[in-house]
Parts: sequence; structure tokens; C-alpha cells
Amino acid sequence: METFVHIVEAGSLSAAAAQMHATQPTVSRRLQALEQSLGVRLLQRSTHTMRLTVDGERCYRRAKELLASWAAFEADLRGAQQEPEGTLRVAMPHAFGQEMFVGALAQFLRSNPRVSVEWLLQDDVRDFIGAGIDCAIQVGEPADPAVVAIRLAEVPRIVVGAASLPGAGSAEDPEDLAALPWLALQTYYRNELVLTHRVTGEARRIALRPRMATDSLYALRSAARLGLGAGAGSAWLLSQDVAEGHLVHLAPQWQPAPLPVYLIYPYASFYPVRLLRFVATMREAVPAMVASGPLA
Repeated sequence: METFVHIVEAGSLSAAAAQMHATQPTVSRRLQALEQSLGVRLLQRSTHTMRLTVDGERCYRRAKELLASWAAFEADLRGAQQEPEGTLRVAMPHAFGQEMFVGALAQFLRSNPRVSVEWLLQDDVRDFIGAGIDCAIQVGEPADPAVVAIRLAEVPRIVVGAASLPGAGSAEDPEDLAALPWLALQTYYRNELVLTHRVTGEARRIALRPRMATDSLYALRSAARLGLGAGAGSAWLLSQDVAEGHLVHLAPQWQPAPLPVYLIYPYASFYPVRLLRFVATMREAVPAMVASGPLA
């Protein structure tokens, strides 16, 4: 039944095999064994498509319920204080996953020696179930009503550019910034940016004509350091370049709105202990990490 559920949610036998660290023939044999045991056909397969039969749809719903009940039963028998074990699949934005949150990951693994983690770096997670992901860190407000969303922190942003960028040295207000060539971090801004004065709270919207657009904070930082344009990004990363003289903090009295950081995971009737422990670790560690940033 577990294999059948993986097949349905992954969308194919090969994808299910990859998630389960099994071979495709093994997954196929398990599916055939389940169909023979139940005496019904669960999936209709052709060369390019796979769909559930009517019996398969009923079996999938009941299998999910039965597996969740069994997991809860096991947890109850073993006790709430059982040592978590197994593999946790976590999706993480590239910038956070390569640097900032690795410390929290290390803390979690040291406290839970029987758990292993697949640390998947991807900035956009749309299909939790199909990708076999247990939880993810998301920057920005969640739009999917089918997930649990825990707000961890807010990440301050700053506007930066190389000292060699023409006009950067005199950029003190939004109008000066709007006149500069720009680098767009298209996940969060493309053709305009709202800046707020640190003291007065005045907000101004500036129109941008980006010379370069990217979905990578690291690529934006590299382009800014090469003098290709001004850009806005997370202070925890860019402020290090400011301190080292590679970049200049432009119009420091004006700042883009901070970005909220959420830990999200699908709703379920039962959650394994390893996921609950990871959530608890991140809720404790992330706010302190963000608060300790150089420009926080």
C-alpha cells in the first residue's frame, strides 16, 4: 500500500522508485502483488500516461487513511518520547540552504542521530506530494491553502551597488536609485520596488528598467559586484560585501520591505516525530539567526 500511494503521488513508477530508493521493477512487482491480493486493477497504464481506475481511486483514499492510522498506532505504542528515525526530505531556497540554515540543520542532526536529511535546494516548491517533500522553507507569503504555514522570521533587505557604478556614490533617495541601471530579483521584484524611509515611514514606489533579471540572489550579488547595476536583496548576505568594500549600501535611509520566511508542510492526520522535531528546531533557531545579521 505504501508503494501504491507513492506511485499515485509521484505520478509514475520511476518517480516513485526514486523517492523510495528502490528499483522500478521492485515497485512494479509490489503494485502487481497488491492488485492480485485485492483482485482488482488499480492503475491503467499506457506508454505515456497513467491513471487511476475507479477501484484505484477508492483504494488510494483508504490506503492513505490506513497508513496514517498505522503510523499513529506505532507512535502511540512506542511512546511520544521515542527517538526519531528515518529520512526527512526538506526543500530550501538556494541562498538559505547553502549558508544560513546549514547551522540549524547541523543542530537538528546532532540531536537526532538516527535521522538523515535530504537537503533539496529549490526556490519554488509547488507540488509537495508529487515531489515527496516533507517540508520546505518558503520566502514570501504562502498562497497554497493546503499547507500548514509557520512564520519563522522576517528577513531585512537593502539596496546595494558597486562603488564603480555610475551615480551610485550620490544615490541618497528613491529618485536617485530609479535613475541607476538595475538588477531584478524576479522572484520578489521585476519592474518596480517600494522603498520605505527608516525614520519617517514614508513609502515611495520606483519604476525600474532592469538590465538583468535573475531568480538567484547569488547571481544578483555577483552582477552587482561587477558594477552591472543596483539590486535589492537579503541584508544577511549582502551586508558582508558592504563590510568588505565589495558593495556600497545605497540610499541607506530607504529600505525595501522585509520578506517573511515560513516553514510549510502539507496538512495530514499524522506527522512523524522526525518532522515535528525539525519544525521545533527551526522555530527556535531561525529567528536568532536572522536577528544576529549584521544590519538587523
